Amino acid sequence: MIEQMDAKRVVEVIGNNLIGVSHDSNNFQKLPDSFWGYFARGHDTKGTFGVILTYSENGKDVDDLIKMYEEWAKKNKESK
Repeated sequence: MIEQMDAKRVVEVIGNNLIGVSHDSNNFQKLPDSFWGYFARGHDTKGTFGVILTYSENGKDVDDLIKMYEEWAKKNKESK
């Protein structure tokens, strides 16, 4: 299980990264109007994390993406 301070650090890194992204409108210029995503990956001395932020005018897009990642995670966890 992830330690409390490690979880806090991960959330701080993610939050600070997303704030930086939000301050620059150029990060969103080439994205389609109806669907876009942002992926951030980070690490420290104990492990690695990734965050995927997705927006869509069609909620099914987001649900399908979450389902895809859940299936990928389940498959990869079982194979180890």
